[in-house]
Amino acid sequence: MNEKNIQKRIEKLRELINYHRHLYHTEDKEEISPEALDSLKKELFDLEEKYPQFVTKDSPTQRIGGKPLEYFEKVKRENVMYSFNDAFSREDMDNWEKRNQKLLLADYSYYCEPKLDGLAIELVYENGILVLGSTRGDGLVGENVTQNIKTIESIPLKLKGDYPQHLIVRGEAIISKKEFERINKDKDIPYANARNLAAGSIRQLDPNVTAQRKLDANIYSIVTDLGQKTHQEEHCLLESFGFKTTNKYNKLCRNMDEVFDLYSYWQDHREKFPYEIDGLVVLINDNNIFHQLGIVGKAPRGAIALKFPLKEATTIVEDIKIQVGRTGAMTPVAILKPVNINGVTITRATLHNQEEIERLGLKIGDTVVVGRAGDVIPEISKVFPELRTGKEKAFKMISSCPSCGSNLVKKKDEVVWRCPNTKCFKRKIGWFKHFVSRGAFNIEGIGPKALEKFIEEGLVSIPSDLFELKEGDILPLERFAQKSAQKIIENIQKRKNIPFSKFIYSLGIRNVGQKTSHSLAKRFKTIEEIKNASREELESINDIGPVVSESIVEWSSKKENEFFLNELKNKGVRYFLEEQKSNKLSGKKFVITGTMKELSRELAKEKIVSLGGEVYSAVSKNIDYLVVGENPGSKYNKAIELGVKIINEDDFLKMIK
Repeated sequence: MNEKNIQKRIEKLRELINYHRHLYHTEDKEEISPEALDSLKKELFDLEEKYPQFVTKDSPTQRIGGKPLEYFEKVKRENVMYSFNDAFSREDMDNWEKRNQKLLLADYSYYCEPKLDGLAIELVYENGILVLGSTRGDGLVGENVTQNIKTIESIPLKLKGDYPQHLIVRGEAIISKKEFERINKDKDIPYANARNLAAGSIRQLDPNVTAQRKLDANIYSIVTDLGQKTHQEEHCLLESFGFKTTNKYNKLCRNMDEVFDLYSYWQDHREKFPYEIDGLVVLINDNNIFHQLGIVGKAPRGAIALKFPLKEATTIVEDIKIQVGRTGAMTPVAILKPVNINGVTITRATLHNQEEIERLGLKIGDTVVVGRAGDVIPEISKVFPELRTGKEKAFKMISSCPSCGSNLVKKKDEVVWRCPNTKCFKRKIGWFKHFVSRGAFNIEGIGPKALEKFIEEGLVSIPSDLFELKEGDILPLERFAQKSAQKIIENIQKRKNIPFSKFIYSLGIRNVGQKTSHSLAKRFKTIEEIKNASREELESINDIGPVVSESIVEWSSKKENEFFLNELKNKGVRYFLEEQKSNKLSGKKFVITGTMKELSRELAKEKIVSLGGEVYSAVSKNIDYLVVGENPGSKYNKAIELGVKIINEDDFLKMIK
């Protein structure tokens, strides 16, 4: 084949690959299998490797490439990138409408879009080719993140249709709920929210890291004047150029009543949306009227973000303390002036990591908004710097462990500081707590204070020492009567034989949660087999990726862990393979909520797994059954909302017979 024919082949391959990528990533359609598409991409890659003179900027092979950057270049844009003001009620929206009517009396309709929670981006195309991708920055000056933007499959490197020579569009980098859950699965310290993960991914200096996150995009605005008369028309143009939009969810509303009908719908059905949404963006559809109304501050008068309400309240951050986890992770925790939110008194809120504190601009003494959206761990969503008195103190991340004094370390690709000392007292407490927890050895009657006392008095140094304790060791300790000491020893001894999956989980291998432990127990028969498994063998298991496999291999290589396993064996601890009695629950996914009468929740979980089923902690549309005991929590309401089948304990017991 001569070079001319090779060039034609390369061009046709690019066109075909781009067509199928657009179908899959933008329109959620599939005409050929992923394997067939991979084969086409491999052929193109091989040809371009051999004939680099035919490589173009819009080639699919150029989505991921280039060396990691040392820093992001600043980019000054042609037009300021504005943000929207927020509204939280019908009164806010009516006032916004009245203000606009006073400035410009006219009849107009509203174009409404779900407000996706992502990172604002701007894209510049020249002759249909993507030449620049940047972040919002301060509105006028952003950062050049083109390398990372190119890794987002739903963003076209080359436009489709009748596109202009010069085009500037705006939108946001987002991440789907499904992908967010995948990344956070079994993560020791999960990302705070999808928006933070998307933002952090776009600002990675190494595009290969960004590519692994599988970001998506929503493009919602055309900056270039193409003669578009309405915002609705802009969305149609964007779609014709090959951009991914929320068009199928958007709606033209004739008045504020219709706006609130749509708002109420999405407030009730937001769980069904594939991305996190926190409200609606409401814009005056007529672009002429929109531009005539002008700008106030940093926001256009003709658009507003109508936010969903949170379960939230304001309070004061009295202190920020560092919590030491079993893996040495340092988690900042806000100590709050007690506040009641939805009937629960809140005194603490997680701050996740130092980057989150910096993003919030939080100081000790600040007045803040604390939210419990979805009944999750309380989080701070907003800070009021305008309420400062001057006595507030900036938070400074510690450099050494508050427990043992070791210098903290942070891996290049992580945001979490950790104590590297495996003998650290607080880490040790975390290790012991994990070891005796329900998902592991499930030793009842040993709380954090008892564990601290055992360690302080030198009765135990590693969890395996628990199995050598005698009543006489515990009785001299303060607050331990003979009965309680006897009961603790009995509880310890009767847990010497446990299911293999619980044994794996008890070891505290970083990034290995209960679900992964079950998967490992199904694949391997002994802990030695797991220790000797290669990364490739581990990653062949469905829910295990490179991060988890690396954690397992790293844990297996340490001599102290070999010593710990031998100590458990020497103390008479044994594990047994969970017998799968039948496959009657194969492929069925369960969530359990509330208190059960006949079975403990842990035993119920074991029963499900033994019959081939899977147990999850959160309700989603993919769950088959929610098993409800007494006093069920918010999972019950969510299951009703999503149409998940709900069964009581009696139904469940019949099912597992």
